[in-house]
Amino acid sequence: MPRPTKCDPERGDARSRLLEAARDLIRARGYTATTVSDLCKAAGVTSGAFFHNFASKEALGEAAAAYWTETTGALFRDAPYHSHADPLERILGYIAFRRSLIDGEPAAFSCLAGTMTQEIYATHPVIREACASSIFAHAATLEADISAAMQVRGIDAEWTPASLARHMQAVLQGAFILAKASGDRAMALESIDHLERYVALVFGTPGPGNDGA
Repeated sequence: MPRPTKCDPERGDARSRLLEAARDLIRARGYTATTVSDLCKAAGVTSGAFFHNFASKEALGEAAAAYWTETTGALFRDAPYHSHADPLERILGYIAFRRSLIDGEPAAFSCLAGTMTQEIYATHPVIREACASSIFAHAATLEADISAAMQVRGIDAEWTPASLARHMQAVLQGAFILAKASGDRAMALESIDHLERYVALVFGTPGPGNDGA
C-alpha cells in the first residue's frame, strides 16, 4: 500500500500534502488521536491553509478516504497480476500481490479505510460511508475475474463473484487487525496464505499446502 512519507513542504499543494499526512498519521495513530495540529505540522502548512481546504477534521477524513481510493486504485490497476491469461491466475496473483505489500510496521501496509471504519463507524457516518465506498469499490474490481474463472471451470454455485470478492476483503482487513494486535506481520501473512489456499480449493485447484504432500 502507499507507504508513509515525510511530507515535503515544497511538494504539491497544501490540500495534497494534508491528504498525504492524513493517510500516514491516521494509519499510525488513528483518527481521533490525530489532531489538526498534527496534520498541519506533518504537511508543512498552517491551520489557516487547513481550514481553507477543509471545513472540518471530519471533512478531511472523508476526503482522505476518497484520496486513498484514488491512489490505491492506481496501484492495483498497474499491478502485474492483470497480465495472466487465466482469470484464476489473476485472482491468485492479486492475493500474491497483496501478500507482497505486507512489509514493515502495520502503518505501512494496513488500509486507511479499514482503520478509520473500525474507529468511527458509529460516530462519523460521513467518513464511514466514504470508507465503505472505498472498500466495496475495490472489492468490485475482482468480480469480473471471479466470474470469468467460474465460467472457465464450470462452477455453478449459490455464492456470487461479489460475495467472494467481499470475503477476500474481510480476510485482508482481519489480517491487518491481527498484525496490529500481535505486533507481528507474520500473523497477516499467515491469514493471506490461508486465503490463497481457500480460493484455490473453491476453484478445484490445489494450492500451496493443498496437495497432500
